[in-house]
Amino acid sequence: MAVFTPVTLDDIGQWIQQFPLGKALTIKGIASGIENSNFFLTTERGEYVLTIFENLSFEQLPFYLRLMDHLAARGVLVPAPVATNTGELLASLHGKPAAIVSKLEGRSQMDPQPVHCAAVGAMLARMHLAGQDYPLQQPNLRGLAWWNETTPQVLPYLSDESAHLLRAEMHFQQAFAGCETYRQLQQGPVHADLFRNNVMFDGERLTGFFDFYFAGCDTWLFDVAVTVNDWCINLDTGVLDTPRVRAMLDAYHAVRPFTAAEQEAWQPMLRAAALRFWLSRLYDFYQPREAEMLTPHDPTHFERILRERIATPAPGLY
Repeated sequence: MAVFTPVTLDDIGQWIQQFPLGKALTIKGIASGIENSNFFLTTERGEYVLTIFENLSFEQLPFYLRLMDHLAARGVLVPAPVATNTGELLASLHGKPAAIVSKLEGRSQMDPQPVHCAAVGAMLARMHLAGQDYPLQQPNLRGLAWWNETTPQVLPYLSDESAHLLRAEMHFQQAFAGCETYRQLQQGPVHADLFRNNVMFDGERLTGFFDFYFAGCDTWLFDVAVTVNDWCINLDTGVLDTPRVRAMLDAYHAVRPFTAAEQEAWQPMLRAAALRFWLSRLYDFYQPREAEMLTPHDPTHFERILRERIATPAPGLY
């Protein structure tokens, strides 16, 4: 959520008229994140988030925006996209796709306790179930195919030790993705990026999931692993905090019980989730794009997590 495409009030004075939101009053860039240009937007009708998509196309974006609509209609707490006066969810701004969504209440919980992890686990399970009948299909664009494409681009920058780890883990994950247990895992739309800064709380009350622009169709277990690897760890070491892990997994399991295949795949999937973000952070760090307010994330964070997941078995799903 950096700013690659600056936008001023003058830029959107006429543009905003195609939405039923009244006059734009203020606009402020959002500094966090690294994929799209995001802004807090205040209009005569309330507070919203404006996103300009830097990589996703007009053809790809309906998957994400309609998914948010689909989930919201089924009681999942997500931002609601705002349609234009002609019913479109996308509009062109500075030659790029742009969308406006409602702004969630509360703030991100950056020091989560078991109660917060339980709320996230339960809502994530409800989200997975609610997406079962979503009709659009799109693969996880940061899945195995992207890992295979990206690995040779980042290997030249790594130390011998880190390069050995990356090659070995890619070999492990390619074999895992081809095994019978993996084929038995339940699949559907996933958020795929449900970090602490993509969830809002008002005290202990979860008010919503947002930033669905890495969503795609993948195994539900991958979504759980991504979430556990951020919400349930010591950020300095990557070590899992068992009370938080148990709170999240037990709350999820109470809504959507885990399967025997998922239990068998749990340890490899935690490694897969760590690898995905190690690779993306390596790519963003060594192949940066220019942007206002952009600070790439430290790749070594997820390298530590991956090493820890390989070395230390995590608590089971149930």
